[in-house]
Amino acid sequence: MANNETTAGGDEAVAPGISAPRLSLREKIGYSTGDAASNLYFQTFVVFLPIFYTDVFGLPAAAMGTMFLIARIWDAVTDPVMGMIADRTNSRWGKFRPYIFTMAIPMALVGVLTFTTPEYSASGKLIYAYITYILLMMMYTAVNVPYSALMGVITPNSQERTVVSSFRFVAAFVGQTIVGAATLLLVSYFGAGNEQAGWQMTMGAYGLLAVLLLFITFISTRERVLPPKEQQTNIRQDLKELVRNRPWVLIAVATVFQLIYIVMRGSSTPYYFRYFVLDQQMSLFGLDIKLTYEVFTSSFVTAGTIATLTGAILTRLFSDKIDKKNVYSGFLITSALFSCLFYFLQPGNVMPMFILNILVSFFFGSVSVLQWAIYTDTADYGEWKFGRRATGLVMAASLFALKIGLTFGGAFVGWTLDLFGFVPLVVQSPETITGIRLLMSVFPAIFGITGGLIMLAYPLTNKTMVNIEKDLTARRG
Repeated sequence: MANNETTAGGDEAVAPGISAPRLSLREKIGYSTGDAASNLYFQTFVVFLPIFYTDVFGLPAAAMGTMFLIARIWDAVTDPVMGMIADRTNSRWGKFRPYIFTMAIPMALVGVLTFTTPEYSASGKLIYAYITYILLMMMYTAVNVPYSALMGVITPNSQERTVVSSFRFVAAFVGQTIVGAATLLLVSYFGAGNEQAGWQMTMGAYGLLAVLLLFITFISTRERVLPPKEQQTNIRQDLKELVRNRPWVLIAVATVFQLIYIVMRGSSTPYYFRYFVLDQQMSLFGLDIKLTYEVFTSSFVTAGTIATLTGAILTRLFSDKIDKKNVYSGFLITSALFSCLFYFLQPGNVMPMFILNILVSFFFGSVSVLQWAIYTDTADYGEWKFGRRATGLVMAASLFALKIGLTFGGAFVGWTLDLFGFVPLVVQSPETITGIRLLMSVFPAIFGITGGLIMLAYPLTNKTMVNIEKDLTARRG
């Protein structure tokens, strides 16, 4: 039932909790393209940024890890501030949509600068890396906090948001596939022997594509869920209620461990193949295929992304039969257990590497999808529990939790490499090889298993969410 208020873009608004029609396929796809854009950056951060900094830019591994950590101190301010700014924005395009496109171009420009290697001294390079990396994280925040919050207001229906989340992550994995399959090949093509130039031009191409995809999201979506009319702006109250929102606290903490798990594995992958596996011969259907570092890494990441996409597509099937929290917890733990087995592989075990990676990635696919659907459920819970809705703050704080995981995952990789004596672009010692193998297997699995165990305490079941939706509908109607 729609009322006569007008929302962003001219569509009829649906007052909070009042039933809305199912979203069109066009809007689901349009919303999802934004995550394809974001993952052109996020997947690059996860898989390639550490090895770019150590092997191309020239940062010491330990300095890189410390930089990742210090940058999060500033994120502790910018993430919630961006959420509160978005929550308090009132424009003809809504609260969240304006930022998705207007900040896309600055993000693309800073992305190129981050992957540019200046001719500075060692200290000058370190300062440059700090400035550009922190700026890039700020631009990423300015786009992705509103984008994540948008999913909480395009429909009031929890199950419909789970469907939208599935579309979103299909697109995300398309972005991840592009990065995994094409990045090293594009660097080689554009650079023609000059890795520094290759990285700069590759990020320029990704930036142009991201701007286009985010514009599609902007023009194809509408905001339909509005805060309660009697709700007054109160930043202190919003923050107080967020930390009292137990379901949000649990999924946020689990997200930190989940991201440390997957970032450690992703960031370790190029090191694993460049320094441990090396070039290999693989026989497939009677053909002998030479796998160089670039081809091996690209094929490995792409196979994993396809497996993750398959898991994401099947998420609705799993979550309809099992509570979201049980799918999230069980699949994250299973993925981490398969990851442990990588420690026992030898450089020539090419096929087992791919099989294990497919299993790790398949089970992680549903975890990625459900993570954001669960966050939007906690926003509904917060409104039901406290009588106030702060979707932007919830999603900003959630993105901050994600970036804490991203930070510590990358930092742990840098610190561990330094601890085991890593020196870039040389043959590594047996001790260093052991460290790289642990980074690809046991070390990240510890965090994945911990995240899964934390979510066993999450209280919102599918049945609970149905009751909360009904109660909110009655209150708002």
